[in-house]
Amino acid sequence: MQTPKKIIVSLLMLFALSNSVNAQFGFSHEIGAILGPVAFQSDYGERGDLSTNTGNTGYGIGLIHYLNFSYRAECNCYTPETYFNDHFKLRSELSYNKTELQHFGKWIEGNSTGAQQLKAMRGSTSVTNVGMQLEFFPLSIREFTATIGSLAPFVSLGGQFSFYDPRAWSELGPLNTPISTPIKYYNATTSQGGTVWSIVSSVGCRYKLTELSDLMVDMRLQYYFSNWVDGLNPDPTIYPENKANDWNVWFNFGYIYYLN
Repeated sequence: MQTPKKIIVSLLMLFALSNSVNAQFGFSHEIGAILGPVAFQSDYGERGDLSTNTGNTGYGIGLIHYLNFSYRAECNCYTPETYFNDHFKLRSELSYNKTELQHFGKWIEGNSTGAQQLKAMRGSTSVTNVGMQLEFFPLSIREFTATIGSLAPFVSLGGQFSFYDPRAWSELGPLNTPISTPIKYYNATTSQGGTVWSIVSSVGCRYKLTELSDLMVDMRLQYYFSNWVDGLNPDPTIYPENKANDWNVWFNFGYIYYLN
């Protein structure tokens, strides 16, 4: 029940920081929305298996805000020309992704008890993220802004604070019973939510659609500092194949509008 309050507080802090920076230095703002598929890499399924990577795929949506260092909206003029102003933007974000999870790969093949138990296990996780990234544009931001139809590739790195809400169950009955659960997953599941920090990195490109709008695509990798985001965490000292923390890959399509 505390999660909505935490999200609101985090958003207020982001906007306060944005407004404070704008008030001191006079930068301009951009807002936008993103949407795309999310491939969640977790303890469900087999590592490196194509059916796992394609099967454990959900969706993500988000709202984004940029500080544009190259332009000052209040005077309709460019800022002093420096390398930083012409090649970096600061992106803040509120995003949400949800993925349904299950086991895939060779371990669910056949009619053994273990295979049937794995095949019947189900999970899901929904994650709300709040954070910032610094985006680097190797080409001139000013030239891109002035040229309709131009392209602006970029890379980014940042951090996010995430609120995750996992679910775990079995179609054979309650978990942690001999009927439904392989020994490996006894007391290794949870439907209890929590919070976690994550590192986010992406590579993408903008397309100059109009004077005041861009289209964007980017491929993002988000690494969580927890192995419980998916609600499944076998003992890594006994099962080292599951020792990696959870992470996801998100392919975004976005629309960005420049505020005057």
